[in-house]
Amino acid sequence: MEIQIIVYSLIFLFLLIAVSVYKGYLYQVRQKSFSLNKPELSIVIAAKNEEENINSLFESFEKINYPVEKYEVIIVDDNSTDKTYELIKENIRSKTNYKLFKADKKKFEGKKGALQSGIENSKYNLIVITDADCRPDTDWLTEIAGKLDAGFDFVFGAAPIISGNLFIQKLAAFENFRNTYLSISAVGLNIPYSASARSFAFRKNSFNRIGGYSNTTETISGDDDLLLREAIKNKLLIGTVIEPEAFVYSDPPDSLKSYLKQKKRHLKTSFYYLPKQKIFLGLWHTVNLSVLFSAALIPFSLSFIFPFAVKLIYDFYVVIKHQQELGHRFGFWQIIPLQITFEIFLIINFINSLLGKPEWK
Repeated sequence: MEIQIIVYSLIFLFLLIAVSVYKGYLYQVRQKSFSLNKPELSIVIAAKNEEENINSLFESFEKINYPVEKYEVIIVDDNSTDKTYELIKENIRSKTNYKLFKADKKKFEGKKGALQSGIENSKYNLIVITDADCRPDTDWLTEIAGKLDAGFDFVFGAAPIISGNLFIQKLAAFENFRNTYLSISAVGLNIPYSASARSFAFRKNSFNRIGGYSNTTETISGDDDLLLREAIKNKLLIGTVIEPEAFVYSDPPDSLKSYLKQKKRHLKTSFYYLPKQKIFLGLWHTVNLSVLFSAALIPFSLSFIFPFAVKLIYDFYVVIKHQQELGHRFGFWQIIPLQITFEIFLIINFINSLLGKPEWK
């Protein structure tokens, strides 16, 4: 009888939080912002040792569906040691709306300092941030501008990682889907906690109102999440962009080492989240991991099959139902193994984040 109470409690807790998160996600997906206006935008990009990616970035920008006279692109080279600066300079030689700077005298360490320099050199109030190793889709600027024009102070979009051939690359893509799903749900539940720097935008006056990056210096990472934290503390309006033509794509890590390095940087930022953000994430992951590892108790009681099965069915449904909405497509037989591996790596990545100091590049 005691075991059955534990089992039913696990199922109840999991379904309670899972359904709440799902409702938060649907609420955001159904919110649409449409604007005929094409406001002026400043795109700011920090680049460091991106000689292999910079040409792809320019190729994708050539396909963006937005009036050229309505936006500027500011690229800040953060003391690259390869040919990044020279390649950018060559690419923008004939472009009148592009500017290139060197981050010689940064106010802040790492990427934040380069971005701050770019923002200070921008001429428009609406700022859009992306990374030098990304490829924005055609309507990215249109959708971002529509949200900002609708009155949002900060906006972030879906930024899918392309699923490669290696298992670690598929895992990174799957993790991107699960994290995007949860971060969008959190906005719907009014507990936003994370944004992707590959597709991030805000009003400059809102950015200045919260002190820019000056209140986000606890760690070298967090140029997106900690800025969002400050926006929440100041009760600013947060919006999301989920339209398929507004995705910003990036390639997956090419090795386990690079994957772990990237995750260390991301997770280190979460140590500085607001208490309510930590509670939300702690509750979500604790309940999910408890239900997942209840499978280890099946030898003691077959009743533990039920919470484990309920979780896998729910997770499978979420992936099948919403993966394409967020720019992903996983094979039918890949979903369950990836889901289990993803949650195991939550623990591995957390432990890894406690060791050493993260680096930008």
